[in-house]
Amino acid sequence: MLNSWVVMPTCLPTVLRRCHTCSSERFRANGKFRVNANHKLLDAWLLVLCTVCGDTAKLTVLERTNVRSVRPELLDRMHDNDPGLAAELLQDPVLRRRNRIALDWAGAWRLDTGGSDHLDREVIDVSVRFAARIPVRPVRLIAEGCGLARAEVERLITEGRLVSAVRLSGKLSDGFTFTLKR
Repeated sequence: MLNSWVVMPTCLPTVLRRCHTCSSERFRANGKFRVNANHKLLDAWLLVLCTVCGDTAKLTVLERTNVRSVRPELLDRMHDNDPGLAAELLQDPVLRRRNRIALDWAGAWRLDTGGSDHLDREVIDVSVRFAARIPVRPVRLIAEGCGLARAEVERLITEGRLVSAVRLSGKLSDGFTFTLKR
């Protein structure tokens, strides 16, 4: 029987970028946008706040874009300060590259295993799905989902009792499956 686990975000991740005021490295996004129109051209930013001094930084979403080329529903979501849009934009690699930021997902996700009834079986087949592109070590997910220590999970991998088609030693943000034989 195949069990399904889901890695879900619980809040917006921390934005890693240097603060110009206090030289802190961490900002938090609260889903607020600023939209500025200059005749037929539009600028839009996602606002992030420094976690130390509270200074506001702007992440460029749109820059000198013709108003007619922006989808009206996107503009409405920015005017409404939609936190879902902020989460989508932070996932966008183009936006992250343009603004020279990285994301820290520590404490911003949880693992939903659907209960612990599968832990007493001899063989466990699990499919892990990611609700957002959250980079997590599979060893950590397996340890948390099965109630094991990470060192125990590493030992099971070396003994060949924990197998997967993907490499379990790095970070993943795409779905994978594994089999655990006790």
